[in-house]
Amino acid sequence: MGKSTKKQRTAGRATGKTNSGPKRAAGPAPISDEVTVRISEAIAGVVAQSGLYLESVRAMRARGTRIVQVTVDLPWGPGGLGSDRLTEVSREISARLDDADLVEGPYSLEVSTPGAERNLVETRHFSRAEGRVLDVRMADGSRFEARLESVAGDTLNLRSENGVLSVRLGDIESARVQLELGGERGEER
Repeated sequence: MGKSTKKQRTAGRATGKTNSGPKRAAGPAPISDEVTVRISEAIAGVVAQSGLYLESVRAMRARGTRIVQVTVDLPWGPGGLGSDRLTEVSREISARLDDADLVEGPYSLEVSTPGAERNLVETRHFSRAEGRVLDVRMADGSRFEARLESVAGDTLNLRSENGVLSVRLGDIESARVQLELGGERGEER
């Protein structure tokens, strides 16, 4: 799971509405797509000014609470997003959402990174995994592990037991980073 910061917003407009309709399942229910799009548009500039990429925005209700989940990442290439930087962008997103007043009533804001074990889909995702070992499943059903050496356009250069392979992104069914434990304390490398 990626790093995460949470903020509980307690200010907001009270609607005075009550819901006496049928009970819904306990899982989160999405808030309208329109609200999600407006939130994305409102915070995109804040995220970009922080030198980050806005990966996704989800707005939902769960057990009477509104939740806004924002996923941010570095725009390209290997490296990590530190907790200080994540906290700072979280504060900036929170201030922007408070100014824009797009979510009615109190809500929780959760800002996180995608996490190391996300599915790699876009070229940008693969660029973020350079130097890491990937578990790759090809469209033909074959599967292998290899270290991602570089990304060149729509081609990945991977080093496996059998040498260096060049694989087109379109030939990959799915790929994920394999967590490697190293060092004396078993830290992730």
